[in-house]
Amino acid sequence: MTNTDPLGYLVPDRRLMHNKRPRVIIVGAGLGGLTLAMLLEKTDIPYEVIERAPVFKPLGAGIALSPSTAPLFMQCQIYDEFVSLAKRAETIQMVNEDRETEYCINTTNMEELFGAGGYLISRPMLYDLLLRQIPRERIQLGKKVLSMHQGGNGVLVRCSDGSVVNGDILIGADGAYSAVRQGLFSDLKKRGKLPPSDDTPLPFSTVCLVGQTVPLDPAEFPLLGEERCQFVNCIGRKKRYSWTVLTTKQSTVLWRVILYLDNKSKRDNDPFRNSEWGPEVAKAMCDQVREFPIVSGGTTPLTMGHLINWTPKEFISKVMLEEKVFETWHDCRTVLIGDACHKFNPAGGLGATNAMHDAVVLANLINALPDHPIASEIDNAFQAYKDERISWAKDAYNSSKSFRDMTATSYKAKMIRLGVRMMPSWAERKLLTPSENRPQCNFLPLVTNTGSSPPAAQPSLCAKRPQPDEDSEGVHDSAAAI
Repeated sequence: MTNTDPLGYLVPDRRLMHNKRPRVIIVGAGLGGLTLAMLLEKTDIPYEVIERAPVFKPLGAGIALSPSTAPLFMQCQIYDEFVSLAKRAETIQMVNEDRETEYCINTTNMEELFGAGGYLISRPMLYDLLLRQIPRERIQLGKKVLSMHQGGNGVLVRCSDGSVVNGDILIGADGAYSAVRQGLFSDLKKRGKLPPSDDTPLPFSTVCLVGQTVPLDPAEFPLLGEERCQFVNCIGRKKRYSWTVLTTKQSTVLWRVILYLDNKSKRDNDPFRNSEWGPEVAKAMCDQVREFPIVSGGTTPLTMGHLINWTPKEFISKVMLEEKVFETWHDCRTVLIGDACHKFNPAGGLGATNAMHDAVVLANLINALPDHPIASEIDNAFQAYKDERISWAKDAYNSSKSFRDMTATSYKAKMIRLGVRMMPSWAERKLLTPSENRPQCNFLPLVTNTGSSPPAAQPSLCAKRPQPDEDSEGVHDSAAAI
């Protein structure tokens, strides 16, 4: 009698097969996809990354990373280089249009609590650091996914250049408008298994304009001379905007302007809804915000127009800021990470961090799979990944919404800011709760916690690859019981 697994697929007799680790296809060479690739490179699991862009061109402005990624970077031996490229970030200064400071959010105690501080790094710098950890031959560019198919024997991805990529596991790390997610959801919908909440367009309430200047002289922009990152957020008085400037270690200024949409402006901006960070649609918004006042640390009054003039056009981009945590993260041999399964407003600075945490947990569980894993074993590993990550993703989603609301111009936002000003120390400590989640790889030497706050429980840290004898017996006993 032929054995089948709980998903209805044939079960191979692993006792008659040579050892074979599952082959992983990662779609998307963003921060989450590169982090996962960096980790798999340290295992014996074969993988490849396919990216639809024809060249590496990371756009966007800055990435704020909390202490929660420090153990990962230490395990991968890139923490010291990361620190050399980043600038320590300890305060967020809130100012008004008269360039007057209203209050500050202070996080100077993070190192004592969590063993590391928070840092601000330009997105291209972080992207390049991760990219250098991965052999170039592992990444294929110009591979736009057209369709995907999965079953008991594996997964197959067809690309726009006519190529076909085969593997055992498919990872959708391709952003908010993930082609992998769309293919997965289309298949689930046909089978009547897609939750109604996942069958709706991504909601958005803000539009973001971002850029990074060329290196500037501190005489032009004195805040650049400060040792710590200067994070200055200005709230519009009678306009539906907030804007932010941040200083980097490379003497550039990262800047961001957020437009808070009403029903009419949502309709006006809907044609620009996409997952790309690009300069093509940015010019009109640049013209609208040129006169916004900024704090530079000097006596000469500067505006957003100065920063726009100091920024190469190719480093300016406009993007919709969607917000959603999807209910469906996986099915069979396909799983989603990062923005593909949870998209946060960047006001909270939690998107990149959570994508990296996804990669750590998923790498642990993929590494713990037996040789020749059957579809149900892979699907169970993906469910364990979601179980570990979903509550953290929802917390990050809510936190990002709160930070977004705090910088808006509504009455609700004003009340939130008033509450922050009067916040007691115990409530300030609660703002740092996400940094308690500091996941590590179970197949790399563990980093000792040096902070006074212990890391949160991490179930995937205990995931272990079964021994061949245990594996063979287990799969056949399981199949025989069906």
